[in-house]
Amino acid sequence: MMGKIGNALMLAAAALAGAGGAILAQRGTADRAATETVVRDYILANPEILPQAMQRLQAKEAGKAVAANRSAIVEPFPGAIAGNPKGDVSVVTYLDYACGFCRASLPAITGLIAGDPNVRIVYRELPILSPDSRSAAQWALAAALQNKFKPFHDALYASGRVDAGAIQQAATTAGLDIAAARAAIQSPQVVAEIERNLKTAGTLGFTGTPSWVVGDQVLSGAQTLPALQTAVAEARRAGKPG
Repeated sequence: MMGKIGNALMLAAAALAGAGGAILAQRGTADRAATETVVRDYILANPEILPQAMQRLQAKEAGKAVAANRSAIVEPFPGAIAGNPKGDVSVVTYLDYACGFCRASLPAITGLIAGDPNVRIVYRELPILSPDSRSAAQWALAAALQNKFKPFHDALYASGRVDAGAIQQAATTAGLDIAAARAAIQSPQVVAEIERNLKTAGTLGFTGTPSWVVGDQVLSGAQTLPALQTAVAEARRAGKPG
């Protein structure tokens, strides 16, 4: 048990200390027990640092996962994009049309696009919340193939419902070729996109929608405009715009 605790404490200390963690990792086996004792005593005396340390560790691990899956994250499904297609920063949002928090984030996305001409919004369908979520996602991707993703997306969210009637009304409002859309919703391209998103979400540890990737950062839940602006600015400063 003490060994497991020691390992956890060492990881937390490394995450908190940054370069200092690398120095600790280089110490010999003979020094490890003494180092663990020092770290344990320090954390017990200053328990408030542990959440901060674990947050840093989680952020570091999330960054690694994003880097390993960057193409699957930032390369958009054809047409499922808004803002500047050649923008220097990608804000990737994983969404479900049955998600109230996704709907609550729409003004922030609209404001971000309006205020930043170099941002690119990549929409990724993650249908996990209701029986009709997958159908809605399929129709959204079919709309994207007709270059009408955003009109469909906005119309369906505006309806406040996710059911067959709302989906068909959104398709009509968006001006879709309904016959072509019906043919597309079960196409290998659409099915593969949804399955890829579900797999990537699992790899990144997403637990719900909306989930976001900006640069190497992973964000969860509804986001405000200032929060997205901060994430975009940090991605630019880090030189990892996506």
